[in-house]
Amino acid sequence: MKSSTKKIEPTTLHDMQSEADDRQLAIDRVGVKNLCYPIQIRDRHEEGQPERLQSTIATIQLTVDLPHHFKGTHMSRFVEVLNSHGPVLHVFNIRSILEQLVDKLEAEQAHVDFDFPFFLEKEAPVSKAKSLMNYRVRFSATLSKNEKIKQNPSDFVATVIVPVTTLCPCSKAISEAGAHNQRGEVTFSVRCKKALWIEEMIRRVEDAASCELYTLLKRPDEKFVTERAYANPVFVEDLVRNVAMCAEKDPNILWYRVEAENFESIHNHNAYALIEKKNSQG
Repeated sequence: MKSSTKKIEPTTLHDMQSEADDRQLAIDRVGVKNLCYPIQIRDRHEEGQPERLQSTIATIQLTVDLPHHFKGTHMSRFVEVLNSHGPVLHVFNIRSILEQLVDKLEAEQAHVDFDFPFFLEKEAPVSKAKSLMNYRVRFSATLSKNEKIKQNPSDFVATVIVPVTTLCPCSKAISEAGAHNQRGEVTFSVRCKKALWIEEMIRRVEDAASCELYTLLKRPDEKFVTERAYANPVFVEDLVRNVAMCAEKDPNILWYRVEAENFESIHNHNAYALIEKKNSQG
């Protein structure tokens, strides 16, 4: 008995995203977010030394603008663009990703955001015990169709989120013994003429605080960091001003934004401050 197999005819699937929309409302950003992908980041190294790469996992957002006359965008193309760069993404591929998004999605503007943990090996201040300290880093970039044609650099913002220790100057001034301190978090964002190392951005924030944090501390180290914080009290206002003053002195930095939040130890609320440089033009 002969078995018969039904021949599958090719069919054209309806593309609803390309249909017209009559609501006359353009969308500023549409795309995919919370997409996890392995990436490699360059660690700081001296000129002439071999390049060192750190592997990590980024949470990625890819978006484009959508004109008012299109019903929707093609979500699969965002992932196709990302996957076209291989199983591990390098951050210096960001411009290429933006250019591909503009082309493939016929957009006027494309945006990418990478949010990832970044690790530094740190030595404890006295014992010199080594451990890895983690920070959060965010890279955000935008490219317009006109910039792609002119081959201008994309709008690139680098952000570090750095945990620190702060000790209250007022508490120290009014107390016979001791002063309350707390962990704080500083979010430092910059636009630069040329790229600033992540490690350098972290160092600028840590130098502005009462004391930096460490993953591993022995008793002599605990004594050192406690006394260092006590000798360097800062309000949340001091913290953002200290970082901003450092940024103001750097001609490479075109724009900056500094946010600080102290997770208060004696209040049921947090203290917060922000400074932003308004002009981003060089």
